[in-house]
Amino acid sequence: MANPHPTVLVVEDEPAQREVLTYNLEAEGYDVISAADGNEAILIVREQEPDVVLLDWMLPGMSGIEVCRQIKMQNALRHIPVIMISARSEEVDKVRGLETGADDYVVKPYSVLELMARVKSQLRRSRPAAAGERLEFGDIVLDAESHKVFRAGHELKLGPTEFRLLSTLMEKPGRVFSREQLLDRVWGRDIYVDTRTVDVHVGRLRKSLMAHGGDDPIRTVRGAGYALG
Repeated sequence: MANPHPTVLVVEDEPAQREVLTYNLEAEGYDVISAADGNEAILIVREQEPDVVLLDWMLPGMSGIEVCRQIKMQNALRHIPVIMISARSEEVDKVRGLETGADDYVVKPYSVLELMARVKSQLRRSRPAAAGERLEFGDIVLDAESHKVFRAGHELKLGPTEFRLLSTLMEKPGRVFSREQLLDRVWGRDIYVDTRTVDVHVGRLRKSLMAHGGDDPIRTVRGAGYALG
């Protein structure tokens, strides 16, 4: 089963600009969702929790600044990195964008290569495993680049689904992921899988993690889902 790619939401009202950004992001291996106005953007962020948001300042109706403010006001969403894109190069505008909570600010016309580098940089914070980083939690080490997992020095044998499941949980220790969120992250949004499948794979992952002893690091939260630690 294909490894679900990090998702980027492009919020841009100009179709030509939206197309250029979508084309370049997909060429880099990202899944792209797009919105043409602020209200639609906020709805998508709430429902789909993208990994990075590329947000144009000038939008019809609600401005990009207001969209950013609303995202960053909500505890459940403020972890999502927002890169503000604007034709306004004045220092005061940049400061205003960053003060509203934007994680980065890019001025038009921008270099596509630079923008892709900035997306990757934000992704390292929001989904380090997807960016090929090494993750550690207690005595568990996950090396995303070599696709290996160790616990207390022992290399563990994990299937691809269990590996993706563990990397998702290790990216946000303590955060409770619902079964639906894990399905989106691990299996992908376009694939229909029964939520009970999540329980089966969590069971397999637990067994692998405890193969050489040690406590069960995965916490089951009744009626909510699973968390690491």
